Amino acid sequence: MVEVRLPDSLSGRAQIGQRAFEVTCAVCHGSNAAGREGIAPPLVHRIYEPGHHADEAFQRAVQYGVRAHHWEFGNMPPVEGVTRADIMAITAYIRELQRANGIN
Repeated sequence: MVEVRLPDSLSGRAQIGQRAFEVTCAVCHGSNAAGREGIAPPLVHRIYEPGHHADEAFQRAVQYGVRAHHWEFGNMPPVEGVTRADIMAITAYIRELQRANGIN
């Protein structure tokens, strides 16, 4: 849905998050969090910048699910079997992708 520029390198934590994202999140949110048309939104988007959606928003979304409010993709269900540490690493990956795309 969006074109995502990749950073030159990822921190160690973001590398772990990238692997977890690919296994857990990419099926809906697409490769490199670029979104999937008709399925789920891009996470490399200004809507998800830290000042609007803090890191804890990602934790809560995975744990409890999210009622659709920014996009018309429908509600996001909770994601089973993902730990808080997993989500922290995934969030680090998303934040590094965001920064590489001018979202701070």
